[in-house]
Amino acid sequence: MRVLVVYCHPRPESFTAAMRDAVVEGLHQAGHETQVVDLYAENFDPRMSAEEHASYEDPSTNGKGLEHYADELRATEGIVFVFPTWWYDMPAMLKGWLDRVWVPGVAFDLRDGKMIEPKLQNIRFMGAVTSCGAPWWWSKLVGEPHRRILMRGMRALCARTCRQVWLGCYQMDHSTPKKRATFLAAVRRRMARVV
Repeated sequence: MRVLVVYCHPRPESFTAAMRDAVVEGLHQAGHETQVVDLYAENFDPRMSAEEHASYEDPSTNGKGLEHYADELRATEGIVFVFPTWWYDMPAMLKGWLDRVWVPGVAFDLRDGKMIEPKLQNIRFMGAVTSCGAPWWWSKLVGEPHRRILMRGMRALCARTCRQVWLGCYQMDHSTPKKRATFLAAVRRRMARVV
């Protein structure tokens, strides 16, 4: 399976980078081909311009300059998002990538300008690997907006049978080297089981 790994963190030496590497290693163990999209290294601009917003619903003009990302989405069978949790959500860079790339004509069509028809039927696996300073129970209490966006909203645009996995390393503010190593090993094992 071809898997797109969408990575979002500004610092190359971060724990999030180690999570990305664990994802890629595990997927390779399972025999999958990976393509990493490093949003910061690629200097992705998360801002939607007024011009983009005006042409959002027109597939013939939306997504200008971002066609290579749309092509990657259409060519992949799996997608894994790797990012830190900041203020209970994904970083703005990742949210901007979703806003600007998962547009009508790429991720979905608008039937009669109202009903969404999913277009990413090629994606049959979706995963997310994140870290968070808060404990897991606090993340649940505030509603995990990033998890809902990815695992409900974006997943609904993929294959009906799309499998999903969510892996979170919580309480990073008080994390130990042992806890981080244990989490990375768990990420490798889980990704190695993706079929």
